[in-house]
Amino acid sequence: MSTLEEICSGLLVEPLPENGGRNPGLPHAPTRTPHLTAAEERLALRNALRYFPPCHHATLATEFAQELRQHGHIYMYRFCPPMRIKAYPIHQYPCRTPQAAAIMLMIMNNLDPAVAQFPQELVTYGGNGQVFSNWAQFRLVMHYLSVMTEEQTLVLYSGHPMGLFPSLPSSPRAIITNGMVIPNYSSREQYEKMFALGVSMYGQMTAGSYCYIGPQGIVHGTMLTLLNAGRRYLGSGDLRGRVLVTSGLGGMSGAQAKAAVIAGCIGVVAEVDEAPIRKRHEQGWLMEMSSSLDHCIQRIREARAAKLPLSLGYHGNIVDLWERLVLEHQRTGELLVDLGSDQTSLHNPFSGGYYPVQLSFRQANQLMASSPGQFRTAVEESLKRHVAAIDTLAEAGMFFWDYGNAFLLEAQRAGAKVAKEEGSGGATEFRYPSYVQHIMGDIFSLGFGPFRWVCTSCDPKDLEVTDQIAAAVLEEIAVGVSEGVRQQYHDNIRWIREAGKHQMVVGSMARILYSDQKGRVCIALAINKAIADGRVSAPVVISRDHHDVSGTDSPFRETSNVYDGSAFCADMAVQNFVGDAFRGATWVSLHNGGGVGWGEVVNGGFGLVLDGSEEAAKRASLMLNWDVSNGVARRCWSGNSNAYETMERSMEAETQLRVTMPYAVEDQRVLDQALDQALD
Repeated sequence: MSTLEEICSGLLVEPLPENGGRNPGLPHAPTRTPHLTAAEERLALRNALRYFPPCHHATLATEFAQELRQHGHIYMYRFCPPMRIKAYPIHQYPCRTPQAAAIMLMIMNNLDPAVAQFPQELVTYGGNGQVFSNWAQFRLVMHYLSVMTEEQTLVLYSGHPMGLFPSLPSSPRAIITNGMVIPNYSSREQYEKMFALGVSMYGQMTAGSYCYIGPQGIVHGTMLTLLNAGRRYLGSGDLRGRVLVTSGLGGMSGAQAKAAVIAGCIGVVAEVDEAPIRKRHEQGWLMEMSSSLDHCIQRIREARAAKLPLSLGYHGNIVDLWERLVLEHQRTGELLVDLGSDQTSLHNPFSGGYYPVQLSFRQANQLMASSPGQFRTAVEESLKRHVAAIDTLAEAGMFFWDYGNAFLLEAQRAGAKVAKEEGSGGATEFRYPSYVQHIMGDIFSLGFGPFRWVCTSCDPKDLEVTDQIAAAVLEEIAVGVSEGVRQQYHDNIRWIREAGKHQMVVGSMARILYSDQKGRVCIALAINKAIADGRVSAPVVISRDHHDVSGTDSPFRETSNVYDGSAFCADMAVQNFVGDAFRGATWVSLHNGGGVGWGEVVNGGFGLVLDGSEEAAKRASLMLNWDVSNGVARRCWSGNSNAYETMERSMEAETQLRVTMPYAVEDQRVLDQALDQALD
């Protein structure tokens, strides 16, 4: 059994560690199909071997070639540590600076088997959201962090540690980029090749930035989405007796069942893979599971009649569930579903992110590897059936939204008729809205988004104290705000008061809530003060999901409600990354892809260590104010009225903030008249 000291000693090769191979007790990533040429296979091996001295090349080349041929990627399983990987208390990490130790803790949490989707393939969530490309990178990064001083910065290119470079104490301790590819080459096919070659990586969002906190984050976001969907579509946030049907219980999607129960509704979630269903059931996040559609229909009827919260996992394909709900409606006239969505990993549709209804789970995995073209055709046919069933139920009164997982985008590419009527929508609009367009977009424009923190002591008592601090802060600042802002505060106060009861923690001692700019700053400063006076026993890392006000440019998700033509522009996310770096973040990251998929998104994140010092308070205040106001300013300029009002309030509160404000065209006839005259 290795230790933290051994892991932090670097890439030890004298002697080579025993090759334990793949652990059969863990879930593993589907086989990748990069379609490398013979020359490209040689290049992939040469790239992998450059981490090791030549005396070991013959041994390692043989097993790396086997990994490449068998799994489509060189993971270097030999170098996967035999010790339990998880978040250990910060003082246990051998290091010279607590900032580096905090990063190490966050990395190990992302790879904890209780947290990660495919831990031995270094995938945290989403099917291909990598922390690193291989285990040599993990060991080198841990070593660099252990020897780093506060005058060095670790630079990472798509998982590869380029090295430690001299910097300032005020500089970030780590700068991370993932998948930064020349735009014309940012295609799905090119990604598969570049990942197999070991030169680029899909970091998803918080996988490659080391800021994932388990499915708690999306439990909270999904709960808020459901409450606000009820208010918009059903006329009430009281969801008792209401039914949500969706799919996915794996990585982030595993949160849906828990969120449904917290919101008070009946959540029925389909999942083709038995392992995640059992995992969520054992965690207590899924109340019941069944492989019988008859039983599922019976339980829906019983729970609706009793108006009791229920989370039911259906072990089967979501298309079968939708089609059975259609059949029930045709037979009885009874619509058994009120709200519908989908969280299959359709950013990765042909490599395990979506399983076609025509095939069993085992058959799909076999066809995926043996005949990618046939598998692709099966996925496209399944998506068309999927949409057809949803269409039938929507016409009967169900409300459906795209959850930003590229469901409608990939369905359209497959040939399903999901486009809006000609002339009635822009390039980012479909027949069904994204949850950002109809539900969360206006919340982002108020400055609210997923703020989170991690207690590095790993002590539940510290988390309890920070929960109390956050609730008290929100209750204080909720006085004297507009009704829309007050509703968001109250939803989050309810969440934080009940978070302990719902046993949200999986992995590190972390918490998330949605807050606006003022709330984030006030919570961070209050936690920092609690560290200074000893109420919290160790430093706290503050962060956020990349899925936020400013962190992500994603035309089919986070910025899908930006209608001034800039939805496909990525200035906001890049500016956020740069601005966070020089305003005090401990580490920053910038990624291609995330949520909707490679080439579809640019997103970034940060981590900032609060240690109780005045310097930490200054950094937190400066950086968090920027981190929110950047996105609100962009949304304001695009014409969002919520963002306009939010920015006006922000400028009143901060005299050094001056934002260019838009003038609206009040008389639309001016546009037509001007264009008509120009033609003349």
